[in-house]
Amino acid sequence: MFSHVTLGSNDFAKAEKFYDAVMGVLGHPVMFKAPGSVLAYGTPTGEKLFILRPFDQKEARPGNGVHAAFKVDKRAIVDAFHAAALANGGSDEGAPGPRPQYHPNYYGAYVRDPDGNKIQAVCHRSNG
Repeated sequence: MFSHVTLGSNDFAKAEKFYDAVMGVLGHPVMFKAPGSVLAYGTPTGEKLFILRPFDQKEARPGNGVHAAFKVDKRAIVDAFHAAALANGGSDEGAPGPRPQYHPNYYGAYVRDPDGNKIQAVCHRSNG
């Protein structure tokens, strides 16, 4: 459904520590890195996440109401995502758990990365 998501960062050392851990838990490998300017996770022909300095060279700021959600097949991965995020400089925006207001099998967790970008892991399976 999507090709890639790009998020901005002002502190690549913090972003790299956070995203290496979180993307590893989600099963998205490091695709490439350019120290201090870009982190890329995923595969060349699949979905990707890029962490960049904004092209206009101004401060990166999170979008109000914007977040990226990563689909996983097991609820345990949602739990591990949340734990990895908090252990690597992220902050809690919604602990792992069911969200029946979305649908009966929805299980997700929300975090903010060190730059304040909101990301999520979600499982849509009842037995996942």
